Amino acid sequence: MSDATPPQDPASAATDEAAAAAATDAPDFDAMARDIADVPAVEVITTVAVHLMSAAAVNLGLAEEGDTHKDLDEARKLITALAGLVTAGATEIGSYHAAPLRDGLKSLQLAFREASVVPDEPGQGPGEKYTGPVIG
Repeated sequence: MSDATPPQDPASAATDEAAAAAATDAPDFDAMARDIADVPAVEVITTVAVHLMSAAAVNLGLAEEGDTHKDLDEARKLITALAGLVTAGATEIGSYHAAPLRDGLKSLQLAFREASVVPDEPGQGPGEKYTGPVIG
């Protein structure tokens, strides 16, 4: 009786190697959950706010390529979501973090008003149901 293993089919060996590589590349969700649990809430809230601001700015045509990505309907949605987050989160994150977010939000609201062919009535612009009317 021989202890040698039988020769393996090359195609089967490649499949086994691919499966082993996929298993090692699989995300470790337990580690990811532990990692996100270590992130302070203020950091999560401000990071989300910055992403909303960036997306809104692009949709307002304020990015490098300008009008290529301009979509005021999308910008309105993003600004409204940002206003809700900033308004609700301000008391939780403190004025030190909330003040620059409010400034950025106001700038986006004013930019939206300028970009609109037919401006909204005061108090009816994106996010103004949360922030009140925005006047330049």
